[in-house]
Amino acid sequence: MQKNETAIRITHLPTGIVVGCQNERSQMQNKLTAMRMLRAKLRALMEQEQARKLDELRGELADIEWGHQIRSYVLQPYQLVKDHRTEVEVGNVQAVLDGELWPFIWSWLEAGQAPQKA
Repeated sequence: MQKNETAIRITHLPTGIVVGCQNERSQMQNKLTAMRMLRAKLRALMEQEQARKLDELRGELADIEWGHQIRSYVLQPYQLVKDHRTEVEVGNVQAVLDGELWPFIWSWLEAGQAPQKA
């Protein structure tokens, strides 16, 4: 009786991932199945790496609830806009509501809290 070894083992050298297959009766079928398994594992590894990079870029996420706002706007009885990150206060609320955010932007940049580009 002649018995052929049909099991296959594939190693992806850059990552060290090893897959093996001995389900089929043909070595060629086992090789195709092992290549599909290797591609799936490499895709999963790539997706994990992308998710890790996105998490790194996002940073720590704060809860969206009372007390976690960036700015406070007081319109009555006096007028004041306060940036809680840099402690900058502006008395001209209408200008801030119209889009004049430069005092807050400059103070944030001067404080060195701006994200650094690599």
